[in-house]
Amino acid sequence: MALYPKTLFYLMGDRGLLLEFGDEISHEVNGKVRRMALAIQNEAIEGIVETVPTYRSLLIIYNPLTLPLEELKKRLQKIERGFQEIPFPEPKLTRIPAVYGGAYGPDLEFVAGYHHISQEEVIRLHTSKPYFIYMIGFMPGYPYMGELPEALITPRLKTPRLSVPKGSVAIAQKQTGIYSMESPGGWQIIGRTPVELFDPGRESPALLQMGDLVQFYPISEEEFHDWNSQSA
Repeated sequence: MALYPKTLFYLMGDRGLLLEFGDEISHEVNGKVRRMALAIQNEAIEGIVETVPTYRSLLIIYNPLTLPLEELKKRLQKIERGFQEIPFPEPKLTRIPAVYGGAYGPDLEFVAGYHHISQEEVIRLHTSKPYFIYMIGFMPGYPYMGELPEALITPRLKTPRLSVPKGSVAIAQKQTGIYSMESPGGWQIIGRTPVELFDPGRESPALLQMGDLVQFYPISEEEFHDWNSQSA
């Protein structure tokens, strides 16, 4: 079962309410998360401070002094009954350059060996299709995207790294992602992008948004350095 027949509600402290829509990562479940988030945004309900969408759930941060819990639940259930007609915005496709392998992709060799294919084939497969952004999380601007081609599905590292460089392009299971800043991490690092994914000075700090698409394309190490020099 992917999509629950009835949305589940979980209290998250005294200011949070979690709505869980399903038990699998799927377009159907994620679509309901996105549609509910859009519907709540359109309603502009006084007392709702923030919504935090994920793969299969939606966290509502609210002010209980303005909007009591039971009233919030009633409002959300009413919204859910009538939101089916809300259209999604047309997805934006962002092309992301990446230099693969070597010091920039220390796990590319492992991934190739794991699947008994060449490193060039790993790169070809990874850049062969656009990826759907299921959510932004873990750190500001980090996109969780899927799904990888079947031939690239790879387990996480057995022991996470203490430090992964900013811009690292990674895969784990059916997902691919980009580390928007230096961080510990347990995904397989196959490349790195010079693109700045998160900039607090921009009008929209996160470059990528939930529901949009990303297509990777390979660049050389020289192009990587040129890109950084031009943006410095």
